[in-house]
Amino acid sequence: MSFDSALEPQPSPKVVVTVASLAGKAIGMLAVLTLLTGVLYPLLVTAVAEAAFPGRAHGSLVVEDGKVVGSHLVGQPFSEPRYFWGRPSATAPVPYNAGASAGSNLGPTNGTLTETARARASALHAVDPTNTLPVPVDLVTASGSGLDPHITPAAAEYQLRRVARARGLPEDRVRALVAAHTEGRDLGLLGEPRVNVLLLNLALDRVERGAGVP
Repeated sequence: MSFDSALEPQPSPKVVVTVASLAGKAIGMLAVLTLLTGVLYPLLVTAVAEAAFPGRAHGSLVVEDGKVVGSHLVGQPFSEPRYFWGRPSATAPVPYNAGASAGSNLGPTNGTLTETARARASALHAVDPTNTLPVPVDLVTASGSGLDPHITPAAAEYQLRRVARARGLPEDRVRALVAAHTEGRDLGLLGEPRVNVLLLNLALDRVERGAGVP
């Protein structure tokens, strides 16, 4: 072989690619990614959540007298005058349906939205006819999720006299409970002050039982 012929490019070995080989590689990659992202990663995230945030990992459940009575994160309907009422829910087929989170999707010019808000305001006036304060907007409009467990401090103040009167408790005592269950802005910056309705109502029940009020 001459020196010149040695410098000439030599033909590369022929690589045969078959459908079977490609399918085998694809199936192998699918199995690996399924194991990593569908099994190992969820197990890791679950383990970390269980260790670091056990309450939140199980749905932030609220337990009263050994029974689960709700969640910190999902509202509940209250209609008795002795309870604070939460923000309305537009979920179907029942209010605060966590399996069908949704808002009403009604625009500000929609007549149905106006009628619904008026009906909710009328219901509030019906159980507290002497209340002349303006009705806070969060008591007559549903949230975007339909699950909001909070109301504004203004909405709590609007209902305070009615609840105190229905329970036979001093207004200052009820106001102190509202203040104790008012959550501030996250990190001092995000969101607005808010009151968890379920936790507040449970606290009222405990105070009433302790005070011997029927």
